[in-house]
Amino acid sequence: MKTHGAENLSFESIVASGPNSAMPHAMPSGRKLEKGDFVTMDFGCLYQGYCSDMTRTVMIGKANDKQKEIYNTVLEAQLAALDALKGGMRGCDVDKVARDIIAKAGYGEYFGHGLGHSVGLYIHEEPRLSMLCKETILPNMIETVEPGIYVPGFGGVRIEDMVVVTAEGCRNLAHSPKELIEL
Repeated sequence: MKTHGAENLSFESIVASGPNSAMPHAMPSGRKLEKGDFVTMDFGCLYQGYCSDMTRTVMIGKANDKQKEIYNTVLEAQLAALDALKGGMRGCDVDKVARDIIAKAGYGEYFGHGLGHSVGLYIHEEPRLSMLCKETILPNMIETVEPGIYVPGFGGVRIEDMVVVTAEGCRNLAHSPKELIEL
């Protein structure tokens, strides 16, 4: 990031593996990566005074059926929310799009945070994409769209993109692949 002009990190990067990936804001530990682990990486930089934020989850080794189901559910929820998001919507209505998909798949209790937040001079700004936010999302706002499923003792998946909201939809600022990567 620094070689491309970043001034600093916009927050302490999060890298969590295995059971620790079930903690959205996991702290570093001495745990070594193992085959069968989800690895969730959340990071961002400060560029010309503005923050960025992005998360991807990858797999060490081959994913089992449950891991694939969780990953694909999060991906489906994120893609649906990205497709639905446009200026004039309330934050709670965008959140509901993703939350309903995760709940229908049987993982509703494991999506414990909001769908996203505004980003600007600070990493977490208002309005948010959450069940509690009745504020209207306006064109030109920058929002994260980051559904997640976090199963204690098993692991978690989050896929996060930062987008510019438009009157007709949103323009994704992230260009990294989202399909499950098995390393």
